[in-house]
Amino acid sequence: MLRPSLVVALLVLSVGPLGAGRWTPDGQQTPFAPPAITEGTFVLKSHTFRSGESLDNVKLHYRTLGAPKKDAQGIVRNAVLVMHGTGGAGSQFVGRNFAGELFGPGQLLDATKYFIVLPDGIGHGQSSKPSDGLHAKFPHYGYLDMVDLHHELLVNGLGVNHLRLVMGTSMGGMQTWVWGEQFPDFMDALMPLASVPTEISGRNRVWRRLIIDAIRNDPGWENGEYKTQPKSLRTVEQMIWLVGSNPALRYKAAPTLADADRVMEQAIANSLRNADANDILYQYESSKDYDPWPGLEKIKAPLIAVNTADDIVNPPEIGTLEEGIKHVKNGRAVMIPFSEKTAGHGTHTLAAVWKNYLEELLKASEK
Repeated sequence: MLRPSLVVALLVLSVGPLGAGRWTPDGQQTPFAPPAITEGTFVLKSHTFRSGESLDNVKLHYRTLGAPKKDAQGIVRNAVLVMHGTGGAGSQFVGRNFAGELFGPGQLLDATKYFIVLPDGIGHGQSSKPSDGLHAKFPHYGYLDMVDLHHELLVNGLGVNHLRLVMGTSMGGMQTWVWGEQFPDFMDALMPLASVPTEISGRNRVWRRLIIDAIRNDPGWENGEYKTQPKSLRTVEQMIWLVGSNPALRYKAAPTLADADRVMEQAIANSLRNADANDILYQYESSKDYDPWPGLEKIKAPLIAVNTADDIVNPPEIGTLEEGIKHVKNGRAVMIPFSEKTAGHGTHTLAAVWKNYLEELLKASEK
């Protein structure tokens, strides 16, 4: 639920590689020089979340590449929204494995032709989040709220009244399904990556619940008012690291007990440097309202959903992607087999693995 408000956009131009996100494959997000990136913050003076809670001066950080182009009727025809996964940020898409495969001259989403928007979702990156000061008093947000705020950013912050493409990875993939239902006439095409169109359940819910309980049941959490990060944060980061890749890559990187301990310790030490327990708690609790299943028939735009068979988070044997896509009029589901090129859940950021399906989708949705 959105409330009309006065907004302010602050822009800073920056050029160069930015940091990788939590869900990118280990050791594969190598820096490179992407096209020029405009980085800014859109400030929403007041927002009421679907829970009824409200927040003033909501910061929505974003990065853009390219410029919007309007047709004779004033409709933006070249805008692309790319949404990140849980714990990530828009910065994860400017590395070699994503931007380097898609945003360069002559590539599928050439930044000289498209206006690419890479937002930091609420509770993530440089957007408003619990660690800014409100801690556990920060409004509880869900995926529907995140989509609402992305829509607000696009329409009132960036002047985008139509999207050529909506795509996202993991949580962003789930929000892509929601976009198709909430705003069915707003886009020409949809590409959810590493997601399924049903509520968080089964093992996916269990490992998320482990993270939530580890923080909430830790005496050191102190109801969100800790002065130092609670000890449970280490367990949380270990759990997140575990599900992000596939067993073959883990074994290749750590073929001995000592190697496994060393690789994990290095990964966790790195992730703990900037981790905050309240931010993570809110991020994982935000999936509570996700359930596009009842509204799949509302989706109008052509949609290609891409998952990989080695994804621990969304394993193929549960069958929910294949069953759900039957209810999407112009939908297609792709399950990429395990190979030396896939990286489990993190394959979503390896565009070389799946960009042929993006090409197919763009051609099928041309107008």
